[in-house]
This record gives sequence, C-alpha cells and structure tokens, in this order.
Amino acid sequence: MAKCKAQPNPTCHILSLYVTGSLDIVISSEHRREICRYIYNHQNVDGGWGLHVLGQSTMFVTCLNYTALRLLGEKLGGHNDVLNKGRAWILSHGSATVVPQWGKIFLSIIGAYHWSGNNPINPELWLVPHILPIHPGRFWCFGRLVYMSMAYLYGKKFVGPITPTILALREELYNMPYENIDWEKARDSCAKEDLHYPRSRLLDGVFFCLNKFVEPILNSWPANKLRERSLTKLMEHIHYNDETTEYIAICPVDKALNMICCWVENPNSDALKRHLPRVYDYLWIAEDGMTAKLMDGCQSWETAFIIQSFLSTDLIDEFGPTIAKAHEFMKNSQVLENLPNYESFYRHRSKGSWTLSTVDAGWSVSDCTVEALKALLLLSKISPDLVGHPIEEQRLYDGIDCLLSFMNKDGSFSAYECQRTSSWLEILNPCEIFHNVFVDHPSVECTSSVLDSLVLFKGLYPRYRSQEIGQCIRNAAMFIENKQWKDGSWYGTWGICFTYGTFFAVKGLVAAGRTFENSLSIRKACRFLLSHQQSTGGWGESHLSVENEGYIDSGTAHAVNTSWAMLALMHAGQFEMDPVPLYRAAKLLINMQLDTGEFPQQEHIGSASTDHIFNYANYRNLFPVWALGELRRLNANRS
Repeated sequence: MAKCKAQPNPTCHILSLYVTGSLDIVISSEHRREICRYIYNHQNVDGGWGLHVLGQSTMFVTCLNYTALRLLGEKLGGHNDVLNKGRAWILSHGSATVVPQWGKIFLSIIGAYHWSGNNPINPELWLVPHILPIHPGRFWCFGRLVYMSMAYLYGKKFVGPITPTILALREELYNMPYENIDWEKARDSCAKEDLHYPRSRLLDGVFFCLNKFVEPILNSWPANKLRERSLTKLMEHIHYNDETTEYIAICPVDKALNMICCWVENPNSDALKRHLPRVYDYLWIAEDGMTAKLMDGCQSWETAFIIQSFLSTDLIDEFGPTIAKAHEFMKNSQVLENLPNYESFYRHRSKGSWTLSTVDAGWSVSDCTVEALKALLLLSKISPDLVGHPIEEQRLYDGIDCLLSFMNKDGSFSAYECQRTSSWLEILNPCEIFHNVFVDHPSVECTSSVLDSLVLFKGLYPRYRSQEIGQCIRNAAMFIENKQWKDGSWYGTWGICFTYGTFFAVKGLVAAGRTFENSLSIRKACRFLLSHQQSTGGWGESHLSVENEGYIDSGTAHAVNTSWAMLALMHAGQFEMDPVPLYRAAKLLINMQLDTGEFPQQEHIGSASTDHIFNYANYRNLFPVWALGELRRLNANRS
C-alpha cells in the first residue's frame, strides 16, 4: 500500500483524541508504545524535534511532541532523559510563549496556552462576499480547511477538560508561572527557529485593528449575533467536508481539528463516532515506530506510476496478473459523480477524476487524474487477456472533461483546484512556519503531467475536444518553457527538487514535440543534469535544495534522484547522442539493489509548500525499475 510519511502528525491526533476523551478508545497500549518509540527515535541531539526527521529543531514540533508524550502517560524526571532534554530545549529557546501560530492554537485547545495569546482567526470572514479575493473559499484547499476549523474553535474560545496533566503542562512549558505570562506580548512572539515566513507589515496592521477594534465589537451585543451566524455556517462546511471524505478529511491536521469541532457541537454525535475509526487510516508502523502519514495514503498516485514502471520493462507476460490487479484498482478508483451541491461549499467538480489515495478521500487531484488516465490508456493498447479489459470510453471522456476544468487561464495546472485568488494574498499568511498556505500555485509537474497525458489521449481519440486539447497542449508547453531556470533546471514543488522538476518538465516538453535538436530548453536541461552527475555515476540532491531554491548536492547518490535524471535524459535523446552517462548511472542502480530485489530506503524524496519533507514509500523501487526498464528498451531497439 502506498504511504506518504512525515514527522509531526501523530501529535495532532493525540491532542484531538485527548480533548474528546477518546484516547483510550482509539489508542491501545501497543499504539502508545510504538508512537512514543517513534518520537524518541527522532529526537535531535539538542533535545528538540524538527518538521521532518532530517530537520533542525523547531518550537512547533518540539512543543507538540513533548505534549503528546505527556498526554500518552510519559512522566517527566527520573530516567526519562527524552522528556528532560525536550523540556530543556523548549525553555532555553523562549518557552511555549514563542511557539508559532498553529502551535498556539493547539495548545489553547487543550488548555495549555491562553486564547488571549492568539491573534484573531475571525469566523466572520466566511460571510464576506465571495467575489472578494480574501474570501476563504478562494484559498488553497489545505489552508482553507485547516483555518476553517481553527476559526470555529477560536470563535468558541473552546478549551478542553483541564486535567492534572494539563495543569502540569502549564508549569512545564513555561519559564514563569502560568498566571504571570504576558499573553498580549506572547501573541506576537515566534521562535527564530520557526520563523520561516515572517509576518508582513500589512498583516501586523490588520491584527492591530482586529485586536483593538473588531474583536471587542464582535464579542458584544448585538454584533455577537454575527459571530453565532458565522459559527453555524462553519459547522455546515465542516460536516460537508467530513461527509464527502468519509471522515478522512483532507489531511491529519484538518481531521484532528474537525473531530474537536464535532465534539464541541455535540460530544455524543454520530459525526464523532464516525471520525474515530478513520484515525487508523493515517497511522503507519515501521522499523522506527508508529507515526502518521501526511495524507491518508497515495495509492492511486503511486499505482499509476507502478503500472508505467512495469510496462517500461517489456515483461508484461511475466507480470500480467499483477498488472491486471493494478488495472482493476485504477478503474475502481475513479470518482464517478460530482459531489452534491459542491459549488456552494467551494469544491471543484470531481466527476471523472482520481484522488491521491482512494475514492473515499473525495478530493480530486489534477496530476493524479492525468497519471491514472495515462496508465489506463497505455493498458488499453495491451491484450485484455494479459491485463484485463480496458476502461469504458465514456469514463475516459469524463476524466478529460474533469482535467480540462482544472486549467488556469495561462494554460498551467495547480494540484487540487484552479488558482482562485492572487499570489499577493500570501502576504497575509499568518502561520509563520509554513509558506504558501493560501494560494494553490500552478506547478511545472502538474502541468507537465497533463501535457504528457493529453498528447497520448489525442493520439488515440483525435476527435474528442480536439481544438481545446490542442490549445491546452500549446499553452502548457509555453508555461513550462517560461518556468525554466537560467541553469536549465526546473524547481520541483512536490519532490526533491530540481531533478524532480526537470524530469517532469522534459517529459512534458518532449511529448509536445520538443527535441534536443529543436529546443533550447531541452539542451539546457541536459547540460544541467549532466553537470550534476556524481563521480559514482548517480545523482543525489539534498532536501535543502527545496528551502534554499538552488541545487545542493547531498554528496551521496540517491536511487530515486538517479532514476529521475536518467528518465529525463532518455526522454531528451541522450541515449542516441552519448549513452555512457546513462550506462554509468544504470551500473550504480544495479549495484544499489539489495538481495531482496528492493532498493535501499534513503533520504526523504517528497516535498510540499517548501516546508514539508516526507517519504513516498514506493518511489525507491518503482523509479529505478522504470529507469532501468526504459534503458533496456532503448538498448533492445538499438540492437
């Protein structure tokens, strides 16, 4: 099963379950032991925890991990050196008063931080006209949904049960008595380790006005009626999100907050009861303990790639039954109908799409849809006796219709929805630790995936929406070329980083008819990749490239980076010009393969919003197989 694993997520679930009194119902003693083991295993030498397992310590994750350990029953003092070191790190770096915004919200919910130490997250914003660019319905879906739940809990100023453990946390997380803390000062404080996105002066001015004038009015009669109305509206949206995702929600933060909102509304509600068993969708057990995934999974995304990887090997006769099962999964994973009343809840159309994981997840994704379509189109060329019957033609058309609805005005594609608001809105980003929370920016990878699949579809079904598809291909290719960096690379939004972006960009441009001979972009991309090939023959890019926005060599060859670079070069025609760099890379991959047939787990290879670094568990095997399979095919054709 496909997973995308990250660092801090279990803590959100632990805090949510503790507040709702469900911790012992969902988390067994075995769960507790393994979650604690994971947190213990990934404590940094300095005593803190980072946003990901390779990251520098941050107040956000350190406070939440420390709190989660305490709520799970771990005791401070004595032989528990992990908690002692964690608390020492927190206190020596300013205490929980300088935790960034999301940490302040979570600690306020459980009662370990005072709500007056938060800047407003006004639920009334949901009542402004939708035509305004600041309406939350125009935000990127992740930011929109997380802040929706936060706005509800802020509007309620909800505080969970104050237990002895919570009272102890009020002492342990701060350098002074809890009742003496200057919450107004804490409101605008953030640890330097967490300040990845400092607040703009405009946002400072907005918060000053909200705190000084707006909040006092909205909390007084008769304006408080407006708050009641906005909270009712928010709960309608929260329930809709829960119901249309089968209570998985869009991510673990959103799910944890939604659970609390449902409990606040009604502690005995069916909604809460339906939430609880879906916590397990996020949990993941590995050698280092139990963590949580960044999403509920990425089954559709990775299965589409695995199919393409298998097909590259020309070993279909040998692996036909496996491919047939994957084929059936992909057909069953298509979303067949639009969600009810979806436009009223600011959702994109979904009929014909694929999600990142399964149908239950409910959220259409542009590149998941096109990679699924590409896999199904490739399988349709193969005998059904080997791989099963092809998907119905009308369902392919539904997929194309949905795909074209994702297109931005400039021909680019974002991930979950069209870009709905202006990029300038990011200057109002209040969360301090995460970039890009309000705008679903278009990406080279999504656009390239669309371009590649549309070219394939147009070749097989030339009459269906031919003019629109042709225009989309031209615009997408132009967008990709315009996004190329001076060194010949492309920045990758969803993977690490320049090798990832360049792999997709080259693949898309070649599908659109660019070649080494007729395209300067392709020639520059090849020069970029070859200039970063290591002496071992491989490529290894550090996760630091993402944040620094420049290629940083990790010093060690990475099987997945190497595979991406090989695939890009083969698409660009490197094999025909000089196959030696590819042979060197292939030799490295072959030598990296383990006796089990797998490739080693190395540094995390996934990224999102420049701050999240995570792991796709199947990438380490599927991409080396894909690269070696394509090279084998090229060799066979030359022979």
